[in-house]
Amino acid sequence: MLFGRVKPLDQILEAAEKKGLKRQLGAFDLTMLGIGAIIGTGIFVLTAVAANKAGPGMMYSFVIAGIVCALTALIYAEIAAMVPVAGSAYTYSYAVLGELIAWMVGWALILEYAVAAGAVAVGWSGYANGFLREIGFGLPVALTAGPGDTITLADGTTANGAFNLIACLISLLITWLLVIGTSKSAKVTAVLVLVKIAALIAFVAVALPAVDGANFEPMLPNGWGTPLSGTGVLGAAASIFFAYVGFDAVSTAAEETKDPNRNIPIGLIGSLAICTVFYLLVSYAAIGTTGAQPGGALSQSKEPLAFVLRNLGWPSLGNWVGIAAIVALPSVILMMIYGQTRILFTMSRDGLMPKMFSDVHPRFFTPHKVTIVTGIAVSLFAAMFPVDALADISNSGTLFAFFVVAAGVMLLRLREPGRNRPFKTPLVWIVGPLAMAGCALLFVSLGWYTIKLFLIWAVIGLIVYFAYARSRSILAGASCLRRPPG
Repeated sequence: MLFGRVKPLDQILEAAEKKGLKRQLGAFDLTMLGIGAIIGTGIFVLTAVAANKAGPGMMYSFVIAGIVCALTALIYAEIAAMVPVAGSAYTYSYAVLGELIAWMVGWALILEYAVAAGAVAVGWSGYANGFLREIGFGLPVALTAGPGDTITLADGTTANGAFNLIACLISLLITWLLVIGTSKSAKVTAVLVLVKIAALIAFVAVALPAVDGANFEPMLPNGWGTPLSGTGVLGAAASIFFAYVGFDAVSTAAEETKDPNRNIPIGLIGSLAICTVFYLLVSYAAIGTTGAQPGGALSQSKEPLAFVLRNLGWPSLGNWVGIAAIVALPSVILMMIYGQTRILFTMSRDGLMPKMFSDVHPRFFTPHKVTIVTGIAVSLFAAMFPVDALADISNSGTLFAFFVVAAGVMLLRLREPGRNRPFKTPLVWIVGPLAMAGCALLFVSLGWYTIKLFLIWAVIGLIVYFAYARSRSILAGASCLRRPPG
């Protein structure tokens, strides 16, 4: 009976109605939340990482990662409209593939959300600490990075950090916002999204006219890359996949969405489409104006977009883009913590996590206890670890979850063909396999070191499941077990 615990869709929907969250988000809110989760460290910081791996070929990398996400978004839209409850890929897997697979997906999503939240907080702190130094209020070096980080000082020497105070504080502030109410945090996110969009529009408007075709040669200095190498176009695509991660956070808000059958697909596909257009324009302008050869100036920059504008003779605008990143990146941290808490909330409701994680605040109607626990964990994580190694390990968990969701949607088409599907993935027998193949390709392109870390995390998850979660599941009773049909 190892794979026999499947939670029927009707039972999932019934449980959500009994102990659910307040529905208060519309299509615009979801699209803003999606853009808020997507546009962030990926485009503001990882453009330099992509340049170092692929050179001008990172244009292809953005396209590859965007196509994989677009295929996955079409898959997500179908299942999210069918099952408009919190939990994202975890809930969908529980309904189709069973409890063990669902647990592993939920465990992997901790990498996507909690690790990513910490990574973005650390990346944001680099901008914030740099700004504080510029205005003469810089913190002591030991408080600007974690113990694993080496900081290059103005005189060229290096020093080690001890505790990233700024990253810790921003994580705690965002946790407080999420505790006091989803609608409040959604309004804050909408404002920050507009700031980010304005910054990217300003960048494109100034940089695009200055594009020089010579900067695209050679286009593929490191080639396309090979599996497990982590380099070339595919290696860069695997890394900057982080730039697109977050669109699925829209689906974690399904239980708090008005008319989810209509609004969830709009939020998923709309936010991803808008961000893809921005990414292609920004990467084209950055490469065409400055060049992007591995080891070059752009690939070494910690603030690549601001660097490009300063290089073009627009230092003030470059500084404003940097300020926009400082103002707007917290919205990404917000959505990552938000997504994590909703997944843990649902796992708790299923008995796989401590019961207190599904308690809802009587005044704010938010899962306050799990939000506080998650926020404290992310704040400590951000305070102690560097950013450079985190994006890839976050991507590994995301790609695993996306792969499983695509398989689950196709399997559900076979098992329950007559079930109402408010949104149907077009050409699902083409889109689904392509999404799975794309996820697998990017996963193996992350590099062997990252894959090893993911496998270690998966083994720990299996131990926790069999030692703690399996016996506490609401499906633990023999009378509740059923095998999936077919």
